[in-house]
Amino acid sequence: MNPVNDASFKNSSSLTRFRLAPNPGPMSLDGTNSYVIAAPDAAGVVVVDPGPLDEPHLAALAASGMVELVLITHRHKDHTEGSERFRELTGAPVRAADPAHCHGGEPLRGGEVIGAGGVEIRVLATPGHTSDSVCFHLPGDGPDGSVLTGDTILGRGTTVLDYPDGRLGDYLLSLDTLESLGPATLLPAHGPVLPAVDAVCREYRAHRVMRLEQIREALVRLGAQAEVQAVTDAVYPDVDPSVRWAAETSVAAQLDYLRG
Repeated sequence: MNPVNDASFKNSSSLTRFRLAPNPGPMSLDGTNSYVIAAPDAAGVVVVDPGPLDEPHLAALAASGMVELVLITHRHKDHTEGSERFRELTGAPVRAADPAHCHGGEPLRGGEVIGAGGVEIRVLATPGHTSDSVCFHLPGDGPDGSVLTGDTILGRGTTVLDYPDGRLGDYLLSLDTLESLGPATLLPAHGPVLPAVDAVCREYRAHRVMRLEQIREALVRLGAQAEVQAVTDAVYPDVDPSVRWAAETSVAAQLDYLRG
């Protein structure tokens, strides 16, 4: 990987490092992890999720090496807001699953294999958090590979399903896809790097099953057609008001799943 004498970048795996964007918040945790992918001897680099429209952050990413490609995990603005400006700074095409977030590049396709930065990058379609969510599997990154999970799996806490765009049925299938990668290093867009994606997928699935059971129990008490707000009160009684909307969104996604 092209060396950068910049302490704001942290090594995250053999083929990746990241810079934390200055956009902390209740949903973005410490901020967005913008990743740089490159083999040690590569001439160019790949940047994943440039993040917010913050000039110092984008400038630091642009100086990380000759940027040949920019990849986007999903449409939320804490991942995409700076993308168009980043293309202006680097000239690199920006590719996302959603054509609305492509700038000079073609939309990503699930199953596609990209060669860039001297690295093989496999595109995994992983809808659920959003319909356009993708993950990037780097099979050659260390003994077990690595996977950049965007917001599909976080380094801390659990993921909100952005219903109705994000759906629980899709999300559970995406967990299956990621679990099949085995103990690949998990490189999330928010929170710390984790050692084994398969183990985290099992924890996430167990959490979803637990929440579904809580909602089933709430519906027995409240009635089968209880509204989202009432179910949220029952299942998330102590939720902070700043993230109440996220709890309601997750409940709505789970009610949709249960009611078919």
